[in-house]
Amino acid sequence: MVKGKIHSIETMGLVDGPGIRVVVFFQGCKLRCAYCHNPDTWQLSGGTEMTPEAIIEKIVRFKPYFNRSGGGVTFSGGDPLLQSEFLLECLKLCKQNGIHTALDTAGFGDGNYDEILKYTDLVLLDIKQTTGKGYVALTGKDTTDVNIFLESLRKSKSRVWVRHVVVPGITDSEEHITKLAKIINEEVPNLDKVELLSYHVLGVSKYEELSIPYKLKGVDAMDKDKTKKLQTLIDSLLNIK
Repeated sequence: MVKGKIHSIETMGLVDGPGIRVVVFFQGCKLRCAYCHNPDTWQLSGGTEMTPEAIIEKIVRFKPYFNRSGGGVTFSGGDPLLQSEFLLECLKLCKQNGIHTALDTAGFGDGNYDEILKYTDLVLLDIKQTTGKGYVALTGKDTTDVNIFLESLRKSKSRVWVRHVVVPGITDSEEHITKLAKIINEEVPNLDKVELLSYHVLGVSKYEELSIPYKLKGVDAMDKDKTKKLQTLIDSLLNIK
């Protein structure tokens, strides 16, 4: 029986996809993003071991909320693609129970993406940077993995919301956002929208607790008004059908 490592489960999520959602946070991530606010999800050795059946048992209790709000379940992390076999079984059970599925990912996993996307209604795709060099500097990894995932995504019918964190001095220029829009228009299929997320410092205390150096120490939280202006800019540049 396949089992997976789960960090936590949020039962009334409102920001990780449409409607009211159960958000299942998977343990494990290949990336070490400078602004990650969940460093406690990085290691696969952490978390609680669960079966897909135990996961779906928790999820189905909230179907009345899903039905009224247009919600469902979002598999997040960490990056759920790092536990692909377990994720696939969870997705299949959700679809058997008529539950809308969303996958919150940066596209860094261990494969089987074509099959996973057959059971994924919506992908919340976190695009980290606009260049390979930028990816390495921000996450510690190059774009090889995400490009493989994008190949599968382009063959799928999954709808896509792109998300991008706006960090002062790193990803907050109009030039950067314009380049991001160009990449999205050329590379990302089935796009419904792009969400720019303001960098915040709410996770810094976790680094202190885990004795992990925080790479963006001294960088202030992103000005939300500036993020709104950049959101207006990118919305004007996107080819959303």
